[in-house]
Amino acid sequence: MPIYHQLGTIPRKRHIAFRRPDGGLYAEELMGHEGFTGTSSLLYHVHPPTTVTSARRVCDVVWEADDSTSLRHRHFRTSAASKGGSPTLDRTPLLFNAEVAMLWAEPDRLDDHFYRNSQADEVVYVAEGTGVLESAFGDLPVREGDYVVLHRNILHRWHFDYAAGPVKLLVIESRGHIRWPKRYRNEMGQLIEGAPYSERDIRRPTALRTHDQRGDHSLMVKQYDAINELVLDHHPFDVVGWDGYFYPWAFNIHDFEPIVGRIHQPPPVHQTFQGDGFVICSFCPRPYDFDPEAVPAPYNHSNVDSDEVLFYASSEFMSRKGIEYGSITHHPDGLPHGPHPGRAEASIGAKNTTELAVMMDSFRPLKVAKVAMDFEDESYHRSWVEHQEVSFNPPTS
Repeated sequence: MPIYHQLGTIPRKRHIAFRRPDGGLYAEELMGHEGFTGTSSLLYHVHPPTTVTSARRVCDVVWEADDSTSLRHRHFRTSAASKGGSPTLDRTPLLFNAEVAMLWAEPDRLDDHFYRNSQADEVVYVAEGTGVLESAFGDLPVREGDYVVLHRNILHRWHFDYAAGPVKLLVIESRGHIRWPKRYRNEMGQLIEGAPYSERDIRRPTALRTHDQRGDHSLMVKQYDAINELVLDHHPFDVVGWDGYFYPWAFNIHDFEPIVGRIHQPPPVHQTFQGDGFVICSFCPRPYDFDPEAVPAPYNHSNVDSDEVLFYASSEFMSRKGIEYGSITHHPDGLPHGPHPGRAEASIGAKNTTELAVMMDSFRPLKVAKVAMDFEDESYHRSWVEHQEVSFNPPTS
């Protein structure tokens, strides 16, 4: 995330005495990845961030994989997934491996705790909902269609406006650092002309509110595949100022500028983020290929070393039938997939699409979480057969 940002009050130089009104020192905290060499930010706290009064292991986070079914294309309908609960602690795992995981949440309450994921970066796609992401870096307003990027260890709290409507979140956890694709950046890190977005599209925290409050405050920390509760003796958002390159930020899918061509363009033109062992792409409304003989629907393909996962953020997708808003399809590596019967022919001559989808391609096989089978469409893998009826058939207990 190579954009320098500063909020609040900071001293003229790093690591020099910066004093509170009572004469004491503000407590510095350097937060960043790759030790002292990666992107980082320097925060100035009213109270030391180390004053933990108690610590306990709350629960293990263990995702059980489905090992009872055969290799096949899969389709999950999140409309039938579990609903309610916390935006941070009540997430349903869908697909995962050692590098990346995809989870789903439809929370309906505000957290009374603060949360940080200390073992993964998070990209939270806000499929529905509005609110504010609160953190020590300031408030970041969020809205429908936002990708909210939370680098690991950033303490935060979601404050959604549940009275305004339901909240639906697609969460992608990354063991590695989330970043812009290298080919979009020049040697100085600036986004180049021709990239599908620019720095103007990146939203950063705008309002820093300093909470100088004593008392117990609960921090829920995901680390070592467990949720751990740490109790801090003061409000954790007590920062008076900070600067650097490491902070939460947002990018809205509707600000992605699709790259189109005379003939069908392959999925890498839709890439939005880079992770370690996976990529995230955005399929957005756009004009179709404009050669009179072009076939806008994607050709059949076998990606022999990557799993393809699509979250359908609208009910339309040019190459698919039998999907709905909120559907998630998983096409495992090595299995051919492509347009459903009739979709290639129907796409010829079409002028545009209004589809909206988030794709995650993993370069190592993904496991299917066992709980996701509760809302799997078991007939999906047969949907490429001509005249095959496609209906939602949840598994029987």
